[in-house]
Amino acid sequence: MKTLFVLGFLALITYNLGAGLYYMLADKGTSKRTVDALTKRIVLSVVLILLICAGIGTGYIQPHGVGA
Repeated sequence: MKTLFVLGFLALITYNLGAGLYYMLADKGTSKRTVDALTKRIVLSVVLILLICAGIGTGYIQPHGVGA
């Protein structure tokens, strides 16, 4: 379940990155949609990082080394 939650967040982040690129190419600087999409991407990234830190802090997520 944790993996699906993180993958869902990553999918939303990727979607907003693609939307920002599309709006940048389609609007040619005439609207604020590019900035809004990229702002949402940054907010989602920060929220995901904070949730992962909280999960590690509470013991819900167990970090492990590479190859362990």
